[in-house]
Amino acid sequence: MAKHKGKSKRRVKDWQVRYESGEDVEDVAANKQKFSPREIKLGDGSFAAGGADELVGMDQREGVVAGVFRRGVYVRVGTEQLFCGIAKTFRAPDGAENTTPLAVGDDVTIALTRKEHMQGQTHLDRNRMDGMILSRSPRRTLLVRPEPRSGKRRESYDTEIFHKVIAANVDVLLIVSATVKPPMRRGLIDRFLIIAERGELIPLLVVNKIDLDSGDEEIIEDVAAQGVKVLKCSAETGEGLDALAAELTGKRSVFTGASGVGKTSLVNAMLPDVEAATREVREKDQRGRHTTSQSVIYDLPGGGLLIDTPGIRELGVGLKPEELSWYFPEIEQFSAGCKFRNCSHTHEPQCAVIAAAESGEILPRRFESYLRILASIEDE
Repeated sequence: MAKHKGKSKRRVKDWQVRYESGEDVEDVAANKQKFSPREIKLGDGSFAAGGADELVGMDQREGVVAGVFRRGVYVRVGTEQLFCGIAKTFRAPDGAENTTPLAVGDDVTIALTRKEHMQGQTHLDRNRMDGMILSRSPRRTLLVRPEPRSGKRRESYDTEIFHKVIAANVDVLLIVSATVKPPMRRGLIDRFLIIAERGELIPLLVVNKIDLDSGDEEIIEDVAAQGVKVLKCSAETGEGLDALAAELTGKRSVFTGASGVGKTSLVNAMLPDVEAATREVREKDQRGRHTTSQSVIYDLPGGGLLIDTPGIRELGVGLKPEELSWYFPEIEQFSAGCKFRNCSHTHEPQCAVIAAAESGEILPRRFESYLRILASIEDE
């Protein structure tokens, strides 16, 4: 027992020496603060605190989630950005069981921490919360990445799809694609268009790096033929940025696309004061390297919000095979003429869709895209 007591005293003395010398002792102090809440598991990992008793008398504010991290959530309240925990009483709205409980863009209600819990403590405790999230409003729109249920705690027969919410309550989905380095990816653009349709977002294709190349005109024409607006620009030279800014004014918009296409470079070009970090693409395979590891939210000069998201290399769509044709209007149009009602349009006899693709009534490139996505869905 004496050995243990001696070690305990030495640890206390060591902490005091470190504190008096001005060394960073936040991690040690954090464990000694009564108000600092303990971490619990909530969806993809969040910080929870505050029972009903602790919420009495706390001022409440409305805000927008600006960042979600393992140890807490940043919430914008007016011009302030507050670091918040999640109240134990927090419950996501009904119907959100299989989605991320909180995401960038969520409209939330928070309770501000009472001043007596904060005086003289904020410099010691990095986990000190400015407030606690009480509730979240239902989401108007969603940018989601479907993920199959998996892991040792899941039943092997659980086939439900969990929807990881990348951003919520946004108006415009900016699908950023580079002309080269990395090259345009038709399949990824098609998938983002499907995600936009499902999430009730307005898609807009942003073709970046036109200072290096004009891009794949076939892909651009295909996207434009679907009624999607296409903007060409260059973060390097500034060409086309005024038109892009005009599209975003007064709206909530989200940048998405593969790594290395220049999403963060566009943010820096449009908002010079931000100075977000960027990285070059790998010369070996012309693939981008992840720079943005969390979704980040910015204010636009003319009004509105812009969200920059981590790059995505692969993207599921969370569809059943029979639902896919609905997102290809030209295929849906001809499918009524197929002999079989459950025709997959891949091999069946007397398939009107295959016939239309062979005759050119359906663009071969679009039909090939349909087949690629269908194959990937069946493999998920």
